[in-house]
Amino acid sequence: MEETIRCRGHEHVSAAHESTWEVTTDDWLTPAGDCILGIEADRAPADFDSEFVAACQDGDATITATLEVDGHEATVVGRGGPDLTFDSDRSAVARTSDYVDDRTVLVRADAAAGDLDRALADALADGADLTVTFTVEP
Repeated sequence: MEETIRCRGHEHVSAAHESTWEVTTDDWLTPAGDCILGIEADRAPADFDSEFVAACQDGDATITATLEVDGHEATVVGRGGPDLTFDSDRSAVARTSDYVDDRTVLVRADAAAGDLDRALADALADGADLTVTFTVEP
């Protein structure tokens, strides 16, 4: 099962955060948002199919996020869990930690924004389109 979010980069994308990365439906970004990779997302976790959400809430679920930007691709693998709610109607956050709030879509990610390829981050800073595809395997 998979869910896809389409958004775009912004001149303030720095992809420097050491423990998270995020895409948001907001249409703006300040330099302080060092985890945000994309703005103007066309969907948020609250829009995801209930079957996808249920699969992600399995404690044994593996969730893979594939980020595609202007010929660059990154894959981030994390875990699901019963505390994931997918209630946010604003943003999706992947975390390297086990912390969960309504924006969290995966935990124990193997990469944060700061770990991403700099060419991918530079393309986002130039405003390139970003496609994030989440795939869950129970």
